[in-house]
Amino acid sequence: MSLLGLALVLAVGLAGPLLAISKRARIPLVVGEILLGVLVGRTGTGWVDAGEPVLTFLATAGFALVMLEVGSHVPLGDTSLRGALGRGCLLAAFVGVLAVPAGFGVAAIAGTGHGLLYAVLLASSSAALVVPAVTGSGVRTPAALATVVHVAVADTVCIVALPLAEDPGRAGPATLGALVVIGAGGLGFLVMRRLRARGVLTVVHKVSKRRNFGVELRIQLIILFGLAGLAQLVGVSVMLAGFVAGLALTAQGKARRLARQLFAVTDGFLAPVFFVWLGASLDLRALADEPRMIALAALLASGAVVVHAAAWFVGQPMPLAVLAGAQLGVPVAAVTIGTGNHLLAAGEGAAILAAMLVSVAVSALTTPKTPESAG
Repeated sequence: MSLLGLALVLAVGLAGPLLAISKRARIPLVVGEILLGVLVGRTGTGWVDAGEPVLTFLATAGFALVMLEVGSHVPLGDTSLRGALGRGCLLAAFVGVLAVPAGFGVAAIAGTGHGLLYAVLLASSSAALVVPAVTGSGVRTPAALATVVHVAVADTVCIVALPLAEDPGRAGPATLGALVVIGAGGLGFLVMRRLRARGVLTVVHKVSKRRNFGVELRIQLIILFGLAGLAQLVGVSVMLAGFVAGLALTAQGKARRLARQLFAVTDGFLAPVFFVWLGASLDLRALADEPRMIALAALLASGAVVVHAAAWFVGQPMPLAVLAGAQLGVPVAAVTIGTGNHLLAAGEGAAILAAMLVSVAVSALTTPKTPESAG
Protein backbone atom coordinates (compact mmCIF):
# COMPACT_ATOMS: atom_id res chain seq x y z
CA MET A 1 0.00 0.00 0.00
CA SER A 2 1.37 3.43 -0.95
CA LEU A 3 1.08 6.66 1.00
CA LEU A 4 -1.18 7.96 -1.76
CA GLY A 5 -3.45 4.99 -1.12
CA LEU A 6 -3.56 5.84 2.59
CA ALA A 7 -4.35 9.46 1.72
CA LEU A 8 -7.23 8.23 -0.44
CA VAL A 9 -8.64 6.13 2.40
CA LEU A 10 -8.46 9.07 4.82
CA ALA A 11 -10.02 11.39 2.22
CA VAL A 12 -12.89 8.94 1.77
CA GLY A 13 -13.26 8.90 5.56
CA LEU A 14 -14.09 12.62 5.50
CA ALA A 15 -17.55 11.57 4.35
CA GLY A 16 -18.27 10.74 8.00
CA PRO A 17 -18.02 14.30 9.35
CA LEU A 18 -19.70 15.72 6.24
CA LEU A 19 -22.80 13.55 6.69
CA ALA A 20 -22.81 13.98 10.48
CA ILE A 21 -22.59 17.78 10.39
CA SER A 22 -26.36 18.16 10.80
CA LYS A 23 -27.33 18.05 14.48
CA ARG A 24 -30.96 17.42 13.58
CA ALA A 25 -30.22 14.29 11.53
CA ARG A 26 -28.00 12.75 14.27
CA ILE A 27 -26.08 10.58 11.77
CA PRO A 28 -23.09 8.83 13.42
CA LEU A 29 -19.68 9.38 11.84
CA VAL A 30 -19.31 5.73 10.90
CA VAL A 31 -22.31 5.77 8.56
CA GLY A 32 -20.65 8.00 5.96
CA GLU A 33 -17.32 6.22 6.32
CA ILE A 34 -18.84 2.79 5.72
CA LEU A 35 -21.04 3.98 2.83
CA LEU A 36 -18.17 5.70 1.00
CA GLY A 37 -16.01 2.65 1.70
CA VAL A 38 -18.64 0.60 -0.12
CA LEU A 39 -18.47 2.94 -3.11
CA VAL A 40 -14.67 2.75 -3.46
CA GLY A 41 -14.34 -0.94 -2.54
CA ARG A 42 -15.53 -4.30 -3.88
CA THR A 43 -19.03 -3.07 -4.63
CA GLY A 44 -18.01 0.13 -6.41
CA THR A 45 -14.91 1.41 -8.15
CA GLY A 46 -12.39 -0.98 -6.58
CA TRP A 47 -10.00 1.89 -5.79
CA VAL A 48 -9.52 0.54 -2.25
CA ASP A 49 -8.39 -3.08 -1.96
CA ALA A 50 -9.62 -4.37 1.42
CA GLY A 51 -7.35 -7.40 1.07
CA GLU A 52 -4.16 -5.31 0.97
CA PRO A 53 -2.01 -6.49 3.94
CA VAL A 54 -0.90 -3.05 5.19
CA LEU A 55 -4.44 -1.66 5.03
CA THR A 56 -5.75 -4.76 6.80
CA PHE A 57 -3.14 -4.31 9.54
CA LEU A 58 -4.06 -0.64 10.04
CA ALA A 59 -7.76 -1.55 10.05
CA THR A 60 -7.14 -4.19 12.74
CA ALA A 61 -5.38 -1.60 14.90
CA GLY A 62 -8.29 0.77 14.26
CA PHE A 63 -10.77 -1.95 15.24
CA ALA A 64 -8.99 -2.39 18.57
CA LEU A 65 -9.07 1.37 19.20
CA VAL A 66 -12.74 1.62 18.23
CA MET A 67 -13.61 -1.12 20.73
CA LEU A 68 -11.51 0.64 23.39
CA GLU A 69 -13.66 3.70 22.76
CA VAL A 70 -16.81 1.57 23.06
CA GLY A 71 -15.59 0.11 26.36
CA SER A 72 -14.68 3.54 27.71
CA HIS A 73 -18.30 4.67 27.23
CA VAL A 74 -19.54 2.06 29.72
CA PRO A 75 -20.18 4.24 32.81
CA LEU A 76 -18.49 2.08 35.45
CA GLY A 77 -17.54 5.03 37.63
CA ASP A 78 -20.93 6.80 37.64
CA THR A 79 -22.18 6.45 41.24
CA SER A 80 -25.58 7.92 40.32
CA LEU A 81 -26.37 4.70 38.47
CA ARG A 82 -26.18 2.45 41.52
CA GLY A 83 -29.84 2.98 42.37
CA ALA A 84 -30.82 1.96 38.84
CA LEU A 85 -28.57 -1.11 38.74
CA GLY A 86 -31.28 -3.64 39.57
CA ARG A 87 -33.85 -2.32 37.11
CA GLY A 88 -31.25 -1.86 34.36
CA CYS A 89 -30.04 -5.45 34.72
CA LEU A 90 -33.67 -6.64 34.69
CA LEU A 91 -34.31 -4.77 31.43
CA ALA A 92 -31.18 -6.25 29.84
CA ALA A 93 -32.21 -9.76 30.92
CA PHE A 94 -35.79 -9.24 29.71
CA VAL A 95 -34.68 -8.10 26.25
CA GLY A 96 -32.05 -10.85 26.12
CA VAL A 97 -34.64 -13.55 26.80
CA LEU A 98 -36.90 -12.21 24.05
CA ALA A 99 -33.97 -11.97 21.63
CA VAL A 100 -33.27 -15.72 21.72
CA PRO A 101 -36.49 -17.00 20.07
CA ALA A 102 -36.54 -13.93 17.82
CA GLY A 103 -32.99 -14.63 16.65
CA PHE A 104 -33.69 -18.27 15.88
CA GLY A 105 -36.91 -17.27 14.14
CA VAL A 106 -35.03 -14.84 11.89
CA ALA A 107 -32.44 -17.54 11.11
CA ALA A 108 -35.18 -20.03 10.22
CA ILE A 109 -36.88 -17.59 7.85
CA ALA A 110 -33.61 -16.47 6.23
CA GLY A 111 -32.25 -20.02 6.10
CA THR A 112 -28.78 -19.12 7.39
CA GLY A 113 -28.61 -21.24 10.55
CA HIS A 114 -27.09 -18.35 12.52
CA GLY A 115 -29.73 -18.15 15.24
CA LEU A 116 -27.27 -17.61 18.09
CA LEU A 117 -25.56 -14.79 16.23
CA TYR A 118 -28.85 -13.04 15.50
CA ALA A 119 -29.96 -13.44 19.12
CA VAL A 120 -26.82 -11.62 20.27
CA LEU A 121 -27.31 -8.92 17.63
CA LEU A 122 -30.95 -8.36 18.60
CA ALA A 123 -30.12 -8.18 22.32
CA SER A 124 -27.20 -5.80 21.82
CA SER A 125 -27.15 -2.06 22.21
CA SER A 126 -24.53 0.67 21.90
CA ALA A 127 -23.21 2.53 24.93
CA ALA A 128 -21.22 4.74 22.56
CA LEU A 129 -24.49 6.01 21.02
CA VAL A 130 -27.07 5.74 23.79
CA VAL A 131 -25.14 7.02 26.83
CA PRO A 132 -24.16 10.35 25.19
CA ALA A 133 -27.72 10.71 23.85
CA VAL A 134 -29.24 10.30 27.32
CA THR A 135 -26.68 12.41 29.18
CA GLY A 136 -26.70 15.07 26.47
CA SER A 137 -30.47 15.44 26.73
CA GLY A 138 -30.15 16.36 30.40
CA VAL A 139 -32.72 13.72 31.35
CA ARG A 140 -31.87 12.06 34.70
CA THR A 141 -35.14 10.29 35.50
CA PRO A 142 -35.04 6.79 37.06
CA ALA A 143 -36.10 5.31 33.71
CA ALA A 144 -33.30 7.14 31.90
CA LEU A 145 -30.70 5.93 34.40
CA ALA A 146 -32.05 2.38 34.07
CA THR A 147 -31.61 2.69 30.28
CA VAL A 148 -27.95 3.61 30.73
CA VAL A 149 -27.41 0.55 32.94
CA HIS A 150 -29.35 -1.66 30.52
CA VAL A 151 -27.21 -0.53 27.59
CA ALA A 152 -23.95 -0.92 29.52
CA VAL A 153 -24.85 -4.47 30.60
CA ALA A 154 -26.09 -5.45 27.12
CA ASP A 155 -22.96 -4.06 25.47
CA THR A 156 -20.65 -5.94 27.82
CA VAL A 157 -22.45 -9.30 27.70
CA CYS A 158 -23.02 -9.25 23.93
CA ILE A 159 -19.43 -8.32 23.11
CA VAL A 160 -18.15 -11.21 25.23
CA ALA A 161 -20.77 -13.61 23.81
CA LEU A 162 -20.41 -12.59 20.15
CA PRO A 163 -17.36 -14.71 19.20
CA LEU A 164 -18.93 -17.75 20.85
CA ALA A 165 -22.26 -17.23 19.09
CA GLU A 166 -20.71 -16.54 15.69
CA ASP A 167 -18.51 -19.64 15.69
CA PRO A 168 -20.07 -22.19 18.10
CA GLY A 169 -17.68 -24.89 16.89
CA ARG A 170 -14.83 -23.04 18.60
CA ALA A 171 -16.79 -22.21 21.74
CA GLY A 172 -14.40 -24.11 24.04
CA PRO A 173 -11.09 -22.63 22.83
CA ALA A 174 -12.73 -19.22 22.36
CA THR A 175 -13.98 -19.23 25.95
CA LEU A 176 -10.53 -20.08 27.29
CA GLY A 177 -8.96 -17.42 25.09
CA ALA A 178 -11.50 -14.84 26.24
CA LEU A 179 -10.78 -15.67 29.89
CA VAL A 180 -7.05 -15.22 29.27
CA VAL A 181 -7.59 -11.79 27.70
CA ILE A 182 -10.03 -10.69 30.40
CA GLY A 183 -7.64 -11.91 33.10
CA ALA A 184 -4.72 -10.06 31.53
CA GLY A 185 -6.82 -6.90 31.30
CA GLY A 186 -7.83 -7.23 34.95
CA LEU A 187 -4.20 -7.71 35.97
CA GLY A 188 -3.21 -4.62 34.00
CA PHE A 189 -5.96 -2.64 35.73
CA LEU A 190 -4.73 -3.72 39.18
CA VAL A 191 -1.14 -2.78 38.35
CA MET A 192 -2.18 0.66 37.08
CA ARG A 193 -4.37 1.23 40.14
CA ARG A 194 -1.48 0.34 42.46
CA LEU A 195 0.84 2.72 40.60
CA ARG A 196 -1.78 5.45 40.84
CA ALA A 197 -2.25 4.86 44.58
CA ARG A 198 1.49 5.20 45.14
CA GLY A 199 1.61 8.46 43.22
CA VAL A 200 3.75 7.11 40.40
CA LEU A 201 1.23 7.91 37.68
CA THR A 202 0.70 11.41 39.08
CA VAL A 203 4.41 12.16 38.75
CA VAL A 204 4.47 10.67 35.24
CA HIS A 205 1.46 12.78 34.26
CA LYS A 206 3.00 16.03 35.53
CA VAL A 207 6.35 15.42 33.82
CA SER A 208 4.69 14.27 30.61
CA LYS A 209 2.42 17.31 30.51
CA ARG A 210 5.23 19.77 31.31
CA ARG A 211 7.66 18.28 28.79
CA ASN A 212 5.07 17.26 26.13
CA PHE A 213 6.16 13.61 26.22
CA GLY A 214 2.75 11.97 25.69
CA VAL A 215 3.75 9.13 28.04
CA GLU A 216 0.18 8.38 29.15
CA LEU A 217 -0.89 7.80 25.56
CA ARG A 218 2.10 5.57 24.92
CA ILE A 219 1.35 3.49 28.02
CA GLN A 220 -2.32 3.12 27.03
CA LEU A 221 -1.41 2.05 23.49
CA ILE A 222 1.11 -0.46 24.85
CA ILE A 223 -1.61 -1.95 27.07
CA LEU A 224 -4.14 -1.99 24.23
CA PHE A 225 -1.93 -3.53 21.57
CA GLY A 226 -0.36 -5.88 24.11
CA LEU A 227 -3.83 -7.23 24.90
CA ALA A 228 -4.68 -7.31 21.18
CA GLY A 229 -1.53 -9.28 20.43
CA LEU A 230 -2.36 -11.68 23.25
CA ALA A 231 -5.86 -12.07 21.81
CA GLN A 232 -4.41 -13.02 18.43
CA LEU A 233 -2.06 -15.53 20.07
CA VAL A 234 -4.90 -17.30 21.90
CA GLY A 235 -7.20 -17.20 18.87
CA VAL A 236 -9.80 -14.60 19.84
CA SER A 237 -10.74 -11.30 18.23
CA VAL A 238 -8.97 -8.04 19.03
CA MET A 239 -12.51 -6.77 19.63
CA LEU A 240 -12.46 -8.25 23.12
CA ALA A 241 -8.98 -6.87 23.84
CA GLY A 242 -10.06 -3.36 22.90
CA PHE A 243 -13.25 -3.57 24.92
CA VAL A 244 -11.46 -4.89 28.02
CA ALA A 245 -8.85 -2.13 27.72
CA GLY A 246 -11.66 0.43 27.48
CA LEU A 247 -13.41 -0.96 30.57
CA ALA A 248 -10.14 -0.84 32.53
CA LEU A 249 -9.55 2.72 31.38
CA THR A 250 -12.97 4.00 32.40
CA ALA A 251 -12.83 2.09 35.71
CA GLN A 252 -9.68 3.94 36.79
CA GLY A 253 -10.89 7.29 35.46
CA LYS A 254 -9.89 8.59 32.06
CA ALA A 255 -7.86 11.82 32.32
CA ARG A 256 -8.97 14.62 30.00
CA ARG A 257 -5.54 14.94 28.40
CA LEU A 258 -5.38 11.21 27.65
CA ALA A 259 -8.97 11.27 26.37
CA ARG A 260 -8.09 14.03 23.90
CA GLN A 261 -4.99 12.16 22.75
CA LEU A 262 -6.89 8.90 22.26
CA PHE A 263 -9.59 10.78 20.39
CA ALA A 264 -6.98 12.23 18.03
CA VAL A 265 -5.39 8.85 17.28
CA THR A 266 -8.70 7.01 16.99
CA ASP A 267 -11.19 9.38 15.37
CA GLY A 268 -8.54 11.34 13.50
CA PHE A 269 -6.71 8.39 11.96
CA LEU A 270 -7.26 4.71 12.62
CA ALA A 271 -11.05 4.60 13.14
CA PRO A 272 -11.79 6.13 9.70
CA VAL A 273 -9.30 3.70 8.16
CA PHE A 274 -11.13 0.81 9.83
CA PHE A 275 -14.63 1.86 8.79
CA VAL A 276 -13.63 2.67 5.20
CA TRP A 277 -11.86 -0.71 5.03
CA LEU A 278 -14.98 -2.41 6.43
CA GLY A 279 -17.18 -0.79 3.80
CA ALA A 280 -14.67 -1.61 1.06
CA SER A 281 -14.63 -5.29 2.10
CA LEU A 282 -18.40 -5.67 1.60
CA ASP A 283 -19.94 -6.84 -1.65
CA LEU A 284 -23.41 -5.32 -1.86
CA ARG A 285 -23.94 -6.97 -5.23
CA ALA A 286 -24.30 -10.24 -3.34
CA LEU A 287 -27.01 -8.59 -1.23
CA ALA A 288 -28.88 -7.54 -4.37
CA ASP A 289 -28.50 -11.02 -5.86
CA GLU A 290 -29.87 -12.70 -2.72
CA PRO A 291 -33.47 -11.63 -1.93
CA ARG A 292 -33.32 -13.60 1.33
CA MET A 293 -30.50 -11.32 2.51
CA ILE A 294 -32.65 -8.27 1.86
CA ALA A 295 -35.34 -9.99 3.92
CA LEU A 296 -32.71 -10.74 6.58
CA ALA A 297 -31.81 -7.04 6.84
CA ALA A 298 -35.47 -6.12 7.24
CA LEU A 299 -36.05 -8.84 9.84
CA LEU A 300 -33.00 -7.90 11.91
CA ALA A 301 -33.88 -4.21 11.83
CA SER A 302 -37.54 -4.70 12.75
CA GLY A 303 -36.63 -7.41 15.25
CA ALA A 304 -34.22 -5.13 17.10
CA VAL A 305 -36.86 -2.40 17.36
CA VAL A 306 -39.63 -4.78 18.47
CA VAL A 307 -37.52 -6.69 21.01
CA HIS A 308 -36.33 -3.51 22.70
CA ALA A 309 -39.71 -1.78 22.44
CA ALA A 310 -41.17 -4.70 24.41
CA ALA A 311 -39.54 -3.16 27.50
CA TRP A 312 -42.58 -0.86 27.50
CA PHE A 313 -44.58 -3.79 28.89
CA VAL A 314 -42.39 -3.76 32.03
CA GLY A 315 -42.81 -0.03 32.60
CA GLN A 316 -40.11 1.54 30.44
CA PRO A 317 -41.14 4.68 28.47
CA MET A 318 -41.37 3.85 24.77
CA PRO A 319 -38.82 6.48 23.59
CA LEU A 320 -36.18 5.09 25.96
CA ALA A 321 -37.07 1.49 25.17
CA VAL A 322 -36.58 2.04 21.43
CA LEU A 323 -33.47 4.18 21.99
CA ALA A 324 -31.82 1.23 23.76
CA GLY A 325 -32.11 -0.69 20.48
CA ALA A 326 -29.51 1.50 18.77
CA GLN A 327 -26.69 -0.78 17.64
CA LEU A 328 -23.18 -0.06 16.47
CA GLY A 329 -20.21 -1.89 18.01
CA VAL A 330 -21.63 -5.42 18.09
CA PRO A 331 -22.91 -5.56 14.46
CA VAL A 332 -19.67 -3.99 13.21
CA ALA A 333 -17.68 -6.54 15.20
CA ALA A 334 -19.87 -9.38 13.94
CA VAL A 335 -19.26 -8.42 10.31
CA THR A 336 -15.54 -7.83 10.89
CA ILE A 337 -15.04 -11.22 12.57
CA GLY A 338 -17.39 -13.04 10.21
CA THR A 339 -15.82 -11.60 7.07
CA GLY A 340 -12.26 -12.21 8.25
CA ASN A 341 -12.96 -15.83 9.21
CA HIS A 342 -15.36 -16.59 6.32
CA LEU A 343 -18.22 -17.36 8.71
CA LEU A 344 -20.93 -15.39 6.91
CA ALA A 345 -22.85 -16.19 3.74
CA ALA A 346 -22.66 -13.96 0.67
CA GLY A 347 -24.49 -10.72 1.41
CA GLU A 348 -25.01 -11.55 5.09
CA GLY A 349 -22.50 -9.00 6.35
CA ALA A 350 -24.11 -6.27 4.27
CA ALA A 351 -27.54 -7.28 5.62
CA ILE A 352 -26.30 -7.02 9.22
CA LEU A 353 -24.83 -3.55 8.62
CA ALA A 354 -27.98 -2.40 6.81
CA ALA A 355 -30.05 -3.46 9.83
CA MET A 356 -27.60 -1.62 12.09
CA LEU A 357 -28.04 1.61 10.11
CA VAL A 358 -31.83 1.33 10.40
CA SER A 359 -31.56 0.86 14.18
CA VAL A 360 -29.38 3.98 14.41
CA ALA A 361 -31.90 5.98 12.34
CA VAL A 362 -34.83 4.84 14.50
CA SER A 363 -32.96 5.68 17.72
CA ALA A 364 -32.14 9.16 16.41
CA LEU A 365 -35.85 9.79 15.87
CA THR A 366 -36.85 8.54 19.33
CA THR A 367 -34.18 10.19 21.51
CA PRO A 368 -36.09 11.86 24.39
CA LYS A 369 -35.94 15.64 24.37
CA THR A 370 -37.70 16.31 27.69
CA PRO A 371 -37.98 14.59 31.10
CA GLU A 372 -41.69 14.00 30.40
CA SER A 373 -40.90 11.86 27.34
CA ALA A 374 -38.40 9.87 29.39
CA GLY A 375 -40.72 8.98 32.19
